[in-house]
Amino acid sequence: MKYLGIRTDTPLCEMYLYEDVVLLSKDEWQADRELAKLLLGKIEAFLATNNTAFKDLGGVFAFRGPGSFTGLRIGLTVINTVAYAEQLPVVGAQGETWRDDAVSRLLAGETDEMILPLYGADPRITLPKK
Repeated sequence: MKYLGIRTDTPLCEMYLYEDVVLLSKDEWQADRELAKLLLGKIEAFLATNNTAFKDLGGVFAFRGPGSFTGLRIGLTVINTVAYAEQLPVVGAQGETWRDDAVSRLLAGETDEMILPLYGADPRITLPKK
């Protein structure tokens, strides 16, 4: 079974393709402020380069934080949407072994239904001036 994973908590975006526990391919690019515009196209190109389509995936996973509010929000929205549209299990993980943990959970048949971000701090909400 193949699994697609992403990490978008920093300006350097990472993508991974696994077959069971074996890492088949990895790609990364400096997304900076282009993440929302480029992410889905980069995922499609990454899968195509690896002769894989969304229908070939058994699940998707993502790093859920802590990290950049905007990067996590965009990445998790995209991966949750892919999971929903393709009816795939989706798993979020954190920590240094996040990829291994996520793939293990997918292999065990687990799903989070939806990944929620972990930002690492309380939000800083400013009060309206009026």
